[in-house]
Amino acid sequence: MMDIAVVGLGKLGSPLAAVLAHKGHNVIGIDLNAEFVAKINDGVAPVVEPQLQEMLIANRSRLRATTDFNEAIPATDISFIIVPTPSRADGMFTNQYVVEAVMRIGAALRTTDRYHVVNVTSTVMPGSTGGEIRQALEAASGRKVGETVGLTYNPEFIALGSVVRDLLYPDMLLIGESDPRAGDVLAAVYKSTVESNAPMQRMNWVNAELTKISVNTYVTTRISYANMLAEMCDRLPGADVDVVTCALGKDSRIGSKYLKGALGYGGPCFPRDNTAFSALARQIGVSAAIAEATDVVNNRQIGRIVDLAATVAQPGARIAVLGMSYKPQTPVIEQSQGVMIAKHLAEAGFQVTIHDPLAQPNALAVLRDAATGAPTPEAAVRDADVVVITTPAKEFSEMDPKALAGSDPQKVVIDCWRSLSRERFGSVVRLVYPGVGDHVRWASQATHEERTAETVRA
Repeated sequence: MMDIAVVGLGKLGSPLAAVLAHKGHNVIGIDLNAEFVAKINDGVAPVVEPQLQEMLIANRSRLRATTDFNEAIPATDISFIIVPTPSRADGMFTNQYVVEAVMRIGAALRTTDRYHVVNVTSTVMPGSTGGEIRQALEAASGRKVGETVGLTYNPEFIALGSVVRDLLYPDMLLIGESDPRAGDVLAAVYKSTVESNAPMQRMNWVNAELTKISVNTYVTTRISYANMLAEMCDRLPGADVDVVTCALGKDSRIGSKYLKGALGYGGPCFPRDNTAFSALARQIGVSAAIAEATDVVNNRQIGRIVDLAATVAQPGARIAVLGMSYKPQTPVIEQSQGVMIAKHLAEAGFQVTIHDPLAQPNALAVLRDAATGAPTPEAAVRDADVVVITTPAKEFSEMDPKALAGSDPQKVVIDCWRSLSRERFGSVVRLVYPGVGDHVRWASQATHEERTAETVRA
């Protein structure tokens, strides 16, 4: 087992530190945020993430935290840097916080002769590790990379809401290495940590950097392709996007992962990585038409659902939007489709009520007077005329159908992920599945009938 430092104890760093300690390594977390450090030392999760709290409690004897690089770095064999790399105005990532961490690590290494590997886990642009990051490390440490200090680039392929699981069961391990010795140290950490038989891809820095953003860009392309198919199925009577994508996924050349026609991608990684990929391509004189088209399709999904809701709702009606996080099991709302749909519906004159099991406070802080929050899904839908479900959270699919029943006319539920079964809910609500070809014709007909009935009553 090794002595390991984890620099950055936020949404990804805290779970990484906990997993490494869980697997028997002695871990020192480093963060300039004293509150995060205190929470780790008290065995309290500084961020919301499934399994994190339990893992911190179970492994307190092997995990502690500090704000002092000089306390941690000389006592460790390898440091994982997992700090933010914010996007610049041009779409590229800035290495400011990575470089600052590297310089602090380098300065601390001057106090010891111990061999140390500096591992950059934060996503950076191609050319960064071998450029300014290496220069900063050598200048601060007084050592030459490849001789007395190793430098590796090792981004994780993880998603908020499943970080612990993804760290333990990765599809692959990507290592960009300065030299075989540095790569061997990092590989040894993973061999003792991961529980899947994940293939290890070892290469130079720039190939690893390009691979990372290429993976995310390719995944977003699959998402937008599935959503394009869903839009086509909207307009083809009898078509069903789930049937189509299921068949596509059976082809070994295609596969089924991320081939679900529903809503667009959001979160802190996919949108910005796609933008960064396009910016890099332009910078080096390459067309990024596929990545740019992916974003165009993604941005269209919000209007698609807002237009559908407006078709089935009377002007000024109350619409409940269930799902404010960009995906289930996280409070993160960056580029959340649910938040943007709620905002656009409010701007269109509808009364909007929202609910999310984790992200509701963050969403209300952004939406402000545009929406009101409800304490439960049942409370959100009680007085709503139309319900829009924007994430496949189990809290929504497990609602009691009676919470949706009893209105006249029946509530319209637009289930973007088709997670509410017709067997349980079909008899109590008008269930609309975007991506299933009969819904546009049905919605237009239903709205016409309701307006005709209103005219007759008047």
